[in-house]
Amino acid sequence: MSPLLQEILKQAEQLTSEERLELVQKVLAGLDQLESIDQIKPAKHRVSEFCGIAPHLLGGQDAQEWVNELRDEWSEREAQWS
Repeated sequence: MSPLLQEILKQAEQLTSEERLELVQKVLAGLDQLESIDQIKPAKHRVSEFCGIAPHLLGGQDAQEWVNELRDEWSEREAQWS
């Protein structure tokens, strides 16, 4: 949240109920003036943008190796429960 928005919200807390309602109405009226809802939606990201975002999670271990170990653990737990 931007510092400006934080300040506006802080100031809005000091308004009366009627003033808050008026503020909400004016904000909504401003949204109606946008050409489309796409202007306020966050941008979508491509999967490729996340490549390498958390390389430390596997500690250098191969991802497929990790998946295989995890599946083996699940199989062992399943065998214990049956």
